[in-house]
Amino acid sequence: MPKAIKNSNNIAPQEIIESKILLIRGQKVMLDRDLAVLYGVETKVLNQAVRRNIKRFPEDFMFRLAKEEFEILRSQFVTSSWGGQRYAPYAFTEQGVAMLSSVLNSKKAIEVNVIIMRTFVNIRKFVSSYEGLAMKIAEIEKKYDKKIGKIFTVLDYLIKGSEEEKNNKKQEIGFKCG
Repeated sequence: MPKAIKNSNNIAPQEIIESKILLIRGQKVMLDRDLAVLYGVETKVLNQAVRRNIKRFPEDFMFRLAKEEFEILRSQFVTSSWGGQRYAPYAFTEQGVAMLSSVLNSKKAIEVNVIIMRTFVNIRKFVSSYEGLAMKIAEIEKKYDKKIGKIFTVLDYLIKGSEEEKNNKKQEIGFKCG
């Protein structure tokens, strides 16, 4: 049986949970094996509970990784922790993880789920603040691009203006000494 990740409260810390959230198919998901470790159960026990309640897990809550996705994921984890896993893992979206607490109705599952849900919320907050920052930077770039453009226009005018003055210089009338 896998060892559950523990901290002083016997619950997984948020940093460990954050490291287990992956981006697959454009969605933030957690794999069945990582969730099983967090809940302190074997992966097959978690998957059996899911199969017994499969109607609670539509595709937008849970999906099995395609063979190609599984191979890519396995190649990213150079260690043999994936071992001889024969089947591609299930990936649970935020909603799927929330549904797991009703399927795995233990005190630990509920406590871990609360932390996982808070972690997903914190990630969403971070992403939205990052997007807001990116928008502000884009606005500043537009603002200063216009000002820089004006500077180049003035410089261009000054350069061309002095060239035109040289070309249009009137001949002086009178005698030159010397």
